Amino acid sequence: MAVVDCELEKELKQFDETKAGVKGLVDAGVTKLPRMFRHPPESLPSPNQNNGVDSNLQVPVIDLKDVDICERRKEIINDLRKAAEEWGFFQIVNHGIPNAVMDEVLKGVRGFHELPQEAKEEWYSRDFKKKVNFFSNGELKVSTPADWRDTLSCKVLEDECNFEAIPEVCREEIREYMKYIVQVQEKLSKLFSEALGLDSDYLENLRCFKSRSLACHYYPVCPEPHLTLGGTRHSDLGFLTLLLQDSGGLQVLHDNVWIDVPPVERALLTNLADMLQIVTNGKFKSVEHRVLMPATLEPRTSIACFVGTDDLQKPYGPIKELISEDNPAIYKEVVFGEYMNRYKL
Repeated sequence: MAVVDCELEKELKQFDETKAGVKGLVDAGVTKLPRMFRHPPESLPSPNQNNGVDSNLQVPVIDLKDVDICERRKEIINDLRKAAEEWGFFQIVNHGIPNAVMDEVLKGVRGFHELPQEAKEEWYSRDFKKKVNFFSNGELKVSTPADWRDTLSCKVLEDECNFEAIPEVCREEIREYMKYIVQVQEKLSKLFSEALGLDSDYLENLRCFKSRSLACHYYPVCPEPHLTLGGTRHSDLGFLTLLLQDSGGLQVLHDNVWIDVPPVERALLTNLADMLQIVTNGKFKSVEHRVLMPATLEPRTSIACFVGTDDLQKPYGPIKELISEDNPAIYKEVVFGEYMNRYKL
């Protein structure tokens, strides 16, 4: 019979009841990492193995400039196909989002997280059915170390009405950013379809890239960063994630080695998620990643746009055009809504 750690359970409850998140601990002057955030050594970088990182490898960078010119488009599709098959992660530049829009949305999100505690309390909730909620960690459990991170979640942003629920301090910045994200999403939908040898509107017709939600993360300065993580090892659930980040810490697991993914100036980091791996029958990869807490005097901000289907009851399985006698289906059909409900986002 499992023994309940009553002290840790109490610590988790008290933390959640403050409605202040990790930023609240920093504001309170914490100098030692609370036990609830301490990760086991096997989950953390190894100090004896260069942090388990191969510094000679880097995530591919794909330049979308002149994507509508025929010969250039072929080159981009080949680069994208190779990155999707070998890495599952890549940076895109010349994506069409103005520099000022990216700067302002990062500034706006950081502005929300750095509001006084009482100004953020009304959004703090563990009701993940809400269109907008502020929280720290999807689940707070004795059995699982917490991550050093706060999140403002904004869901179903394909519906214009839902923007009104976003805090005013970052509402217009997010609204403007999402106008451009839609264009990037549509562009990538066509490129992925063509990279699979399908018609350019194939994935659009499957409604793979129809829904958009944001996880606006904030990683405060940590008193003992070597003992915790900003994001535990995981893969993403949907079809695609587009990430904007202002500093390093992200790592990708590639060929069983952790690779640093520092920001590329004015780039969007693109990673394939579980559902895209399923519908491509494993041709495109969804890979695990994590966020380290660097020893820094500045907080980290990142904005993840999760792209998925707007039909949560639709079953998705390997695309029939990609299946043959020599390449049989290796995945069963999955209903995305049921798959997503296993997790708290």
